[in-house]
Amino acid sequence: MTDLSALLIAWYDRHHRDLPWRVSPAAHAAGQRPDPYRVWLSEVMLQQTTVAAVTGYFHRFTARWPDVTALAEAEDAEVMAEWAGLGYYARARNLLRCARAISAEHGGVFPQTEAELRALPGIGPYTAAAVAAIAFDQPAVVVDGNVERVISRLFRIETPLPRAKPEIGRRAAGMTPSMRPGDHAQAMMDLGATICTPRNPACAICPLREACAAQAVGDATSFPRKAPRAAKPEREGTLWLVQRPDGAILLEERPAKGLLGGMSGFPTTGWDGTDLPAPLAAEWQTMGEVRHTFTHFHLTLTVLTATSQGNPQRGAFVPHAAFSPANLPTVFRKAWDLCAKG
Repeated sequence: MTDLSALLIAWYDRHHRDLPWRVSPAAHAAGQRPDPYRVWLSEVMLQQTTVAAVTGYFHRFTARWPDVTALAEAEDAEVMAEWAGLGYYARARNLLRCARAISAEHGGVFPQTEAELRALPGIGPYTAAAVAAIAFDQPAVVVDGNVERVISRLFRIETPLPRAKPEIGRRAAGMTPSMRPGDHAQAMMDLGATICTPRNPACAICPLREACAAQAVGDATSFPRKAPRAAKPEREGTLWLVQRPDGAILLEERPAKGLLGGMSGFPTTGWDGTDLPAPLAAEWQTMGEVRHTFTHFHLTLTVLTATSQGNPQRGAFVPHAAFSPANLPTVFRKAWDLCAKG
């Protein structure tokens, strides 16, 4: 174990976060092993999201689908509905693909090596390394946003992201020990989340303070360096919200591939490469606009609403009792809220 890793592990033993998917250092030392299903599920959920945002979703998922076999047998629509609000819906589709592959091809047992995990559908380099290290104590190099920040400051890496990623990976590999690599990976994450934060890092209580090149110079907050970001493009479109007199709502299932793939929502056009007419003939009223930001663009949707008993050209009416706005993707919930206020 390197000197830096030893310092970090000692700090982690005393100050680790208590997380619902985690086995504490003391429990791990006593022989308790992490559940790879819970580790994998948490890592997929945490991509582009915070622990605070994920915790409730994690509890609901594991209560409803307590193991990978149960998740593999779940209906797509049910999983998508539980995922609503976490965003990046391709992750939910990949979650199901991976669960079904583990169930069908591995008897419901997670592979233990990074290479085997990487071969599963929907598992990329980061998730494979995290599951291998945390669940199976493999000496995999785990680098997320927190680790990038810690390593960039510790070694004062001047190359901006994303070009710095190879160097950050090499430095992180040099710190990864053969003993307790899972605790080391979690310690790096915890250090970045609680001490080496993006703004106002608590350098005075950092276990790696004496070795940190950026702290020595006093410019830790300027790392990691980042290349200037291009402005996100703007997209516009139209959304139709239709109700029947009995309260039923018109919804359509989006194509499996593409933005919000496989999700149910209100009929739209114009923003996602489509050029479609209104779903039915009606006296449309303009309710206003909703704005939403996706990873690569900003979206403005003009919201039109109507009450109609006509037969839609696409989509289907869902009885009011079966309709839950909470199950809609965020952009559609915004449109619903706009109409509800109007």
